[in-house]
Amino acid sequence: MASLGIDGLVSGLDTTKLIETLMASEAVPQTLLKNKATAGQSLVSALQGLNTRIADLATLAGGTAKPASLSLFTATSSSAAVTATTTSSAVSGSVDLVVGAVASSKTVVTAAMTSWPQSPPVLTFVSASGTTTEVTAASSSLDDVVTAINASAAGVSAVKVASGKDASGAVQYRLQLSSEKTGSARDFTLREGSAADVAAGTAPDVVARPGAAVVAAARDASVTLWAGTAAEQVVTSSSNTFTDVLPGVSVTVSAVSADPVHLTVARDAKAAAKVATDLVAGVNGALSLISTRSAAASTTNASGTTTVTPGVFGGNSVTRAVTQLLTDAVIAPVGGLSPSTVGISIDAKTGQFSVDAEKYAAALAADPEKVQAMMSGIAERVAAAATSVSDKRDGTLTKVITGQQSVVRSLNDQVVRWDDRLASRRAELQKTYTALETSLSKLQSQQSWLTSQIAGLTGSSS
Repeated sequence: MASLGIDGLVSGLDTTKLIETLMASEAVPQTLLKNKATAGQSLVSALQGLNTRIADLATLAGGTAKPASLSLFTATSSSAAVTATTTSSAVSGSVDLVVGAVASSKTVVTAAMTSWPQSPPVLTFVSASGTTTEVTAASSSLDDVVTAINASAAGVSAVKVASGKDASGAVQYRLQLSSEKTGSARDFTLREGSAADVAAGTAPDVVARPGAAVVAAARDASVTLWAGTAAEQVVTSSSNTFTDVLPGVSVTVSAVSADPVHLTVARDAKAAAKVATDLVAGVNGALSLISTRSAAASTTNASGTTTVTPGVFGGNSVTRAVTQLLTDAVIAPVGGLSPSTVGISIDAKTGQFSVDAEKYAAALAADPEKVQAMMSGIAERVAAAATSVSDKRDGTLTKVITGQQSVVRSLNDQVVRWDDRLASRRAELQKTYTALETSLSKLQSQQSWLTSQIAGLTGSSS
């Protein structure tokens, strides 16, 4: 509140400074409340950051705990014409195959024309299985024919392609028709006429007209296994991807091969190691965050005085409990075996975990099931611990955050009430000192009057 400007009117006192001094004293309780609210909000923000980190850890650990989290394989091929991707159901092995054909869709082009000769055009597509799909265009316009074909359920796409001019100079076009998917089952013929005409044998084949042609035949992709042996076997696919050659492996071909292509599927040790290091890194990240925000910071001013400020988590029993919970989840034995048997250990000084890459790789190569059981067991405990801490409703940290937020709100409410109280107190002090100056002014006036009266009486006596 601004000063009323009553400084020294009569008394000569610096009433503004006097009031400010008194108000500073009066505001000490409010300042303490503000400091508590600020510290409380800092703790809330820090706890929220930790809670987010641990919630992410719970998600990561949940994935690692899956029974096939380490069932990671990679496929290599001796030719760029064959590639492969693997899933968790893959197994180690190899096979030789020869690519006999790649899959293609059927493509035909019609004879050149300015418009469809039949009006309105009625066309019928006959699939490889004999299914008929009748298409009627709005007019003989080739654009309308294209639109009708593309909107039908024939599974064929159409496009109009410029094809010079006729004898009169009119622009001609051909329609290019392609099956939307590859494979021999996508073969089709195009008949001019209705489905009934097709059934009656009176619908001519559009591609049989002069100038029309089959540009590409519908074809399955094929690979030959054990080529040149008594066990030779041809496998076909309507697309260029085969999902039934090796378990858990999708093989994709892109070109015909003259010689056998050697395809090898092996466990991806590097990817499996990353599963372990990612989990350990997630735990270390949470523990490091707690440790960093628990550490006290010291500062020394110009006069050499050192001030120590405790960390926001310093002395916090909840964060200490979280540290212990996560540490136990990783370091405790699984099935009677220590995690160190697969290369997972803890540094006693820093409290950080590490993975010995060589030891882990050796254990994985020697007994994949043992390592999988170990990782799943550790990850399950970490996921359970992290969830118990960070659950949106029942998490330990979640409840602490909620409670602390309530405390901060209460402190801020008290600060606001103190604003009103201090404003009233300032107004009261200003009113008091204003009244003091007014009273002193009146007394001064009375003194002046009495002095003048006394002076007058003295003059009369003389």
